[in-house]
Amino acid sequence: MGEVDAKKLFLETFAALITAAFGLIAALAWNEAIKALIAQFFKSGNELMGLFVYAIIVTVIAISVTYVIARALSRYGMELNKK
Repeated sequence: MGEVDAKKLFLETFAALITAAFGLIAALAWNEAIKALIAQFFKSGNELMGLFVYAIIVTVIAISVTYVIARALSRYGMELNKK
C-alpha cells in the first residue's frame, strides 16, 4: 500500500466519519423537535400515548426515507447495503 493509497483511505474514512457525525447531530435535533411537538398535544397524564405516537411517526418516516433512497439507487443499478 503506497503513501497515496494510505492518504486516500484516510480521507475517505475521515469523510465518512464526519458525515455520519453530522447525520447523528441532525437526527438528535429532529428527535428533540418531534418530541417537543408531540408533548404539546399530549398532556403529562398521556406521556405513554405520546411516546407511542412519536415511535410510530419516526418509524413511518424511516421506512419512507429508506424506500425513497432505495428507489433512487435502483435507477442507477445500485442497492442499499451492497458490499
